[in-house]
Amino acid sequence: MFSLPLWSKQQPFSPQTADKGSRLRGATVTDGVCPYCAVGCGQLIYTKGGTLIDIEGDPRSPINEGTLCPKGANAFQLATNAHRVTRVMYRAPHSDRWEERSMDWALDRIAERVKAARDRDFVTRKADGRLLNGFDTIGTLGGATLDVEENYLIKKLFTAGLGVIPVENQARI
Repeated sequence: MFSLPLWSKQQPFSPQTADKGSRLRGATVTDGVCPYCAVGCGQLIYTKGGTLIDIEGDPRSPINEGTLCPKGANAFQLATNAHRVTRVMYRAPHSDRWEERSMDWALDRIAERVKAARDRDFVTRKADGRLLNGFDTIGTLGGATLDVEENYLIKKLFTAGLGVIPVENQARI
């Protein structure tokens, strides 16, 4: 069997394959940072005509040296998945269907329910007299896609701001 030496400029492709070229040919490359955690992995973001066509790890990055974790490797789908919900959807209790609602409606509804729970269930002192200043009838789960600073602010808002005791993070679970 014949094989080409490694230093040969000739490539072992058929003329049809050589004419096809890379789908990234002619794309604009933009440096980016993965949005999924606080590590800060470098990404190369490829666009053509304003349309995202690929995202991959940046081999020049000293942090990830071109590799990406499973979340970072799927960053492309964050922007392009046709099944991604981009509107506020609400399913009423005991309903079998979702309804589209406005963002203002959803935020008002959440604020009303959090305030009602806090007003109803807030405890200043435990039964043994120790200071508590909180309530545990709602909780929060920070996402692994958020960076350290965002998760820190969520924890501060819910614990110091609202007195919510059950605060957890998906990255730790």
